[in-house]
Amino acid sequence: MRVLFVPHANKAHLHIMLPLAWALRTAGHDVLVASKPDLADAVMAVGFTPAIVGEVMNPNPGFYPGHVPAPPPAMPSGQRQEMPRQEDFARDDPADRLARATWGFGLFSTPSLIAGLIGLIRDWRADLVIWDQMVYAAPVAAKVCGVAQARMMMGPDGITQLRAAVRDGEDALRDWLEPILLAQGSEFGEDVAVGDWTIEPMPPWQWRPAGPLFVPVRMIPFNPPAPLPDWLSEPQQGDRVCLTLGASHRDGRGAEASAADMLRAMGEIDAEVIATFNAKQLASVDKIPGNVRVVDFVPLAALLPSCSAVIHHGGAGTFATAVESAVPQLIIPGTHWGFQWWGPLGHANGLQDQGAGLFVADADHLSVDALVEDVRRVLEDPAFRGNARRLRLESVAVPAPNDVVPVLERLTREARDLRDTPAVRA
Repeated sequence: MRVLFVPHANKAHLHIMLPLAWALRTAGHDVLVASKPDLADAVMAVGFTPAIVGEVMNPNPGFYPGHVPAPPPAMPSGQRQEMPRQEDFARDDPADRLARATWGFGLFSTPSLIAGLIGLIRDWRADLVIWDQMVYAAPVAAKVCGVAQARMMMGPDGITQLRAAVRDGEDALRDWLEPILLAQGSEFGEDVAVGDWTIEPMPPWQWRPAGPLFVPVRMIPFNPPAPLPDWLSEPQQGDRVCLTLGASHRDGRGAEASAADMLRAMGEIDAEVIATFNAKQLASVDKIPGNVRVVDFVPLAALLPSCSAVIHHGGAGTFATAVESAVPQLIIPGTHWGFQWWGPLGHANGLQDQGAGLFVADADHLSVDALVEDVRRVLEDPAFRGNARRLRLESVAVPAPNDVVPVLERLTREARDLRDTPAVRA
């Protein structure tokens, strides 16, 4: 088969797709990665050739029109944020939430990207397109070309959740994509919204909506290579805690938790703390506590096995690395108005339900006292580590990328048979 991967223009999203891409390649299939210009170097760095399509991603697209968020009220002293649930995502005004999401997806799937992917699929004669859940240019192009396509998740399936909750006639995703497809002589259908099937690398205990055909695959974390620091091999005294906001928030976009607040809390913890912050994240920090070692980057797969806990933003890559390392997690999703629903909250809910971690607060509801209290609780209660070990064993039982390759081969054949002879083969 010829398999085209279409990641979002974000290195962290590319890295989630990488193990499956390599599994297909080492099984003998041809693999190509469609890349916006700003992701090309990252594609080459992980061993694949990028096919450049579309234009450079706008790094500052602004907020959804008419919905600029107001700062949340300060949490009263001693009170905690009521924990939201991923299951409640569609409870309040799902049509508006879906419209906001669709507006964001439109920023990623520009007309030039759609046109570029249609040309690439036809010229390369792809058999299967595997697309990031945020890049709807890919299923549109695959539908136009008559090619099998699969959505790959990075978190909970909020789109299916929202579309199931809206009233007839309120589907903003359909309203956006249907005219584009009609102009190309094709039609909108559920296959465009959720793929012919959905590749699901999230753990089996994570909440998901009913509807799509989910193909489970074990998420194998990929960490960019880097030399290991000498201190990592030195004898360790006491607990070690990792504090990170992953790759996604290193630019400091204002939607992540305050590095200054998190470091202030770490000064109250009886543990060695490794904070993977870059210079921009540290710009607002006045003082580094004596128990904190700041490093720009260290591969989490090497660091986390030495840790008793990890505090992070809930990104899929950090989350998966912590599960594989059997480390309890404390999750602080991005702002409630911005990033909460697209993965971090589902991770936080699931970990807390399983007793392997805690949802601390959204970034805009975080207090230093709450973070100190939760870190101490995780370090002092051995049940968190025991449950994290259990979740690791359960994750190992999920089919690995190599095991999923035959499933993808079969599903691609079946999709091709249903489509008769696709135009791309004519």
